Amino acid sequence: MRDLSDAFVELIRLASTDLSPDVEKALIAAREREAEGSAARGAMDSILDNVALARENSTPICQDTGTPIFYVRHPRGWSTRTLREQIRAATARATAHAYLRPNAVDAISGVNSGTNLGDEAFPTIHFEEVEDEELTVDLILKGGGCENVGVQYSLPNTALGAGRDLEGVRKVALDAVNNAQGKGCSPGILGIAVGGDRGSSYAASKEVLLRKMDEPNPIEELNQLEERLTSEANQLGIGPMGFGGETTVLGVKLRGMHRLPASYFVSVSYMCWAYRRRRMVVHGDEVIYE
Repeated sequence: MRDLSDAFVELIRLASTDLSPDVEKALIAAREREAEGSAARGAMDSILDNVALARENSTPICQDTGTPIFYVRHPRGWSTRTLREQIRAATARATAHAYLRPNAVDAISGVNSGTNLGDEAFPTIHFEEVEDEELTVDLILKGGGCENVGVQYSLPNTALGAGRDLEGVRKVALDAVNNAQGKGCSPGILGIAVGGDRGSSYAASKEVLLRKMDEPNPIEELNQLEERLTSEANQLGIGPMGFGGETTVLGVKLRGMHRLPASYFVSVSYMCWAYRRRRMVVHGDEVIYE
């Protein structure tokens, strides 16, 4: 099997240092909505200056380089054990090159591994076999600050008047944004999963963040709710970094899941403005980065 370790190092470098064009475009549009001379406009200017400098110098966009989460879709017959070994080796090399900050801390001993390698869950790697000849690897770097303001609701929620329907989903999603108050490094992006069990719902709320900013939801009812939530969240006045202003979130991504009759979970994963997501496609000898 081909050694893709170098390709994985480059994927990590791009994710950490070169913000995706669709995210940068959304940030530029957000800056233009803020008033000249306002704290919100100043925050957006600083964010975009940082994006440009990170790309120019090939340095991390944020000092918290986050948890690497890989989504690997591989053809039949590929060894997931070998792919895991190559991804983990690349993660350690990327850390040595300072594309990633050493973040893997043993929760029991408090010892940092120094390599961003912990147990089998750090970095996080999801595998899926597909009917395709191409290997596709998506990477998200999920910062700790935005991870801290993620939340899961169990509906109905009487305190919020949220029932087991999309109106209830709307109410708890807005509650999550209001409670974050910019602490997740707004303007953020919400990944929301409706249904599943507690674990699968949280996992899906992160995976839905793989959708591009301008990619509509294929389910019209959910697409309308995404647009409404974005608009209403931006009416909360929290603004960039909590300084007030017009843009609290850049967008919302929703996904529905099957659930047990007894449970109705709504999981909200908050992604900070440093929406670090990159894709690598391997077709034959060719490696393409998106």
